[in-house]
Amino acid sequence: MLAAIEFPSWIHPEILPFFPQFPLRWYGLMYLVAFGVTYLLFKYQVQKRKLGYSEDDISGFFLAMIVGLILGARLFGTLLYDPTGIYWRKPWLIFWPFSENGAFTGFMGMSFHGGLVGVVIGAMIYARRAKLDLLEWADMIAVSVPLGYTFGRLGNFINAELWGKVSAAPWAMVFPGATRFQSDLPWVQEIAQKAGIAIEGALVNLPRHPSQLYEALFEGVVLWLVLWFVVRLRSPFKGFAVGAYITGYGLVRFVIEYFREPDAELGYIIKLGDPDASIHLFTTPLNFSMGQILCFLMIVGGLAFIAIRARVTRRQESLLVAASAERSRLENAKKKLRRR
Repeated sequence: MLAAIEFPSWIHPEILPFFPQFPLRWYGLMYLVAFGVTYLLFKYQVQKRKLGYSEDDISGFFLAMIVGLILGARLFGTLLYDPTGIYWRKPWLIFWPFSENGAFTGFMGMSFHGGLVGVVIGAMIYARRAKLDLLEWADMIAVSVPLGYTFGRLGNFINAELWGKVSAAPWAMVFPGATRFQSDLPWVQEIAQKAGIAIEGALVNLPRHPSQLYEALFEGVVLWLVLWFVVRLRSPFKGFAVGAYITGYGLVRFVIEYFREPDAELGYIIKLGDPDASIHLFTTPLNFSMGQILCFLMIVGGLAFIAIRARVTRRQESLLVAASAERSRLENAKKKLRRR
């Protein structure tokens, strides 16, 4: 009896699979939905706070972030994660959405961490140009993004990509395009037996963690609920929501990376546990992928940002209190002079 779940055969990456001449993909649509959800949540906050900004201000800010996201995600995805070096040798291919035979491929290879850097740079440039309160706007974006991000990960699931490590868990899933393993390996036979998969032939496709769904749930829905209903309503100072998002995402993604298979070309970057551990199995918590290294930097950076903003806020409040006390002292002194 098969204990694992087969990837649904009715799910296709193309919206219209029966019209291959129209390469419309669910993944691209999910990105549009993500942008739309984030935009609506952000606009709701602007209207709720009665900040008085125009539609042009909001649209321009979002456009700057979207451009930054695409540039950053693509640059990181090609220059940092691709081990062949082809994009360093032929940089014009970075933003060329066609294969060498002319087929449309889209921008395959987008990095979240690069996209985050691009969003920050785009937001900073636009905020400075439009003279906006960057921290106020960034806080509103930070509590809105995770819910939109959920749809991006659902797009990965529909594409049957970015699957997790091999597992015999009842909810593990057999992805059609996943790497096959030699059936004579002892660990392969053990997993296959636990999952109820019959070995027929030299290679076998084993079930894996649906890590895309883990990310959609925890990096998306759960993180959004915390930020929207807790952080947004109880933020002690400007910039706190930004720091909370960066820290929260880094922490959740760091844990999920243990279930997600690292890039085959990179493998584990730091091997403090088992140097010979397979990237296809979870064997030790002391081997770390590139994603975990970047997430660790996010956690440190987010906490540092919160600490710095808290210190700056306390200093500003102290200066305001001192200035108020000085004004009161001067007013009292003037009153005493008048009485004389």
